[in-house]
Amino acid sequence: MYHSSATNRLDPTAEPFEPTRRRQRRWDESGPEPLPASQRHSTWTGIEKGARGPRPYPSWLIEEAAAIDTELGLIKSGKEAEVHLLERATEQRRVLLAAKRYRASEHRQFTRSQAYSEGRAARRSRDNRAVSNNSSYGRQVAAGQWAAAEFHYLTLCHQAGIPVPYPVQIDGTELLLEFISDPQHPQLAAPRLQQLRRDDERLPQLWDQAVRILEGFAAAGLAHGDLSAYNLLVAGRRLVVIDVPQCVDLAGNANGLDYLHRDCVNLCAWFASKNLERDPDALFTSLLAVMFS
Repeated sequence: MYHSSATNRLDPTAEPFEPTRRRQRRWDESGPEPLPASQRHSTWTGIEKGARGPRPYPSWLIEEAAAIDTELGLIKSGKEAEVHLLERATEQRRVLLAAKRYRASEHRQFTRSQAYSEGRAARRSRDNRAVSNNSSYGRQVAAGQWAAAEFHYLTLCHQAGIPVPYPVQIDGTELLLEFISDPQHPQLAAPRLQQLRRDDERLPQLWDQAVRILEGFAAAGLAHGDLSAYNLLVAGRRLVVIDVPQCVDLAGNANGLDYLHRDCVNLCAWFASKNLERDPDALFTSLLAVMFS
């Protein structure tokens, strides 16, 4: 063992050996600056793979863990959910998303009819009772069920080629979806079909797209269940269907064909109000042919 006064015996000319004292490590507890209330770190990497959208992922999707989500404002407020505009960005890229958040407020009930969700009961009997009793816990369960149902049906529709917003991810009662923008104003949401004027020259083309949407649902064994001009977006000349948590399984729901017929009636009535007369029964018959083909 060397001492500070000792010399190196192998080299008598060397300087005396001075042992060095290990510097104590000091932890920096300050860390990075916290994000403001309008921002959060991307939740993409923190969710299970099954809670992400279907592959192949679209090229615009940002998967980096370093991405930041920024709230940009409210798009729509409904009875069961609110839709917010969200920007997910890294230093290199950014994309706008729609954040649909189901809520279970104390002051209101979930108004979705149980007839829509026939065969979709929760596995736990306690959850079933809570939803039926409309308790505080039951409303939380219902919010989660409807969010999960919408993510599920958006995935099915996307895979079937039905024009819906791409479902990016689900995290609890929040869905992140492709933001369907107005091509002329990319920062704004596309208008609803209901907002179009009677003299809009796109109406015949949009009718044809609406029929193809209904045919896509029927071919997949589904009915939208609540299809109207209020849940169809017009992105330039492209029609996109939204709000699908109440989708009905035509084979598993005793009222499935009634919902399909009602979708036909609602759509034909709206186009008739724009001077495009269409026969809902003829449309319904053609959809049955698609369904059983």
